[in-house]
Amino acid sequence: MDESQNRMANTPGDRQRLAADIKQWGQELGLQRVGISDIQLSAAEARHFDYLAKGYHGEMDYMASHGHKRTRPAELLPGTLSIISVRMDYLPAAGADPETVLSDPDKAYISRYALGRDYHKVLRKRLQKLATRIEQHIGGFGYRVFTDSAPVLEKPIAEKAGLGWIGKHSNLLAEHTGSWFFLGEIYTDLPLPADSAVAPHCGTCTTCIDVCPTRAIVAPYEVDARLCISYLTIELRGAIPEELRPRLGNRIYGCDDCQLFCPWNRFATPSPEVDFLPRHALDNSTLIELFTWDEATFLQRTEGSPIRRIGYQRWLRNIAVALGNAPSSEATLAALHRRQTDPSALVREHVQWAVERQQASP
Repeated sequence: MDESQNRMANTPGDRQRLAADIKQWGQELGLQRVGISDIQLSAAEARHFDYLAKGYHGEMDYMASHGHKRTRPAELLPGTLSIISVRMDYLPAAGADPETVLSDPDKAYISRYALGRDYHKVLRKRLQKLATRIEQHIGGFGYRVFTDSAPVLEKPIAEKAGLGWIGKHSNLLAEHTGSWFFLGEIYTDLPLPADSAVAPHCGTCTTCIDVCPTRAIVAPYEVDARLCISYLTIELRGAIPEELRPRLGNRIYGCDDCQLFCPWNRFATPSPEVDFLPRHALDNSTLIELFTWDEATFLQRTEGSPIRRIGYQRWLRNIAVALGNAPSSEATLAALHRRQTDPSALVREHVQWAVERQQASP
């Protein structure tokens, strides 16, 4: 701490210049926006514990398992005085049109963020490079890099840092940008000047609430994860509730509806990152094609991808539900029949549901 204070000096002018340099260095490293916040999150803390009290987090026990470390940064990393918050755009610059894929019930819809390389690895490297750049300029200082990998309230922090406002769908929105971006943080012991939050601009719009397939946005700014398709297809380990299965449509990994139809995303700019381009045609594959993958193929084609984390059984579970929602056809039924004796009881149960749906279709 002493060395960093000596190198950066302690005048307001010095701190302002360092903050400006950090923002410039971040952009040079491919981070579209960098902001700085203080560590006071009392309002967000109240909302967080209200969310937990309502049980909206479902089986995501990790959201409740760290006490106040998530809402009080200095308890997670002692000595933290400031948080450097960054935005990295991820909307692929090439690939199939997402709305076209979503509207084709024989195609598999995968959330746009998961089509390419795992963002954790990409963003973490950029954040580390930014921290190293600061260190080269001022000397050693205390910090820790986070990319959705620890108990961090990244959206409220980013909101305080002026990167955007939290919309009614609970995602961060930025004017002239939309919401197709990842967030990351550097907790630091540097006493940096905080940026100002921006005013929210959702107004009376309720598009995200209206288009949510499962009505998971139970009120403006409140999302019940137990109803959310992203939760059901990624976080939920067991059976997807039968009453919700028809609403999943062809979404087999995550859901983008609240972003796809948000008016602010008219202004979204595709990401220049090659790592976020679709791999293995996952932006435009048929459900039947993906359902034929054996486990070795799944592991090979999801290497370095966030999809790998759900594992092969949940991958098949999700596709089985989507096939149950697809138009009735001999090819679909044949694909399902081939999985009726799958070693996994979880897969078999969802396949049987899908078979019955297919057989009941006219």
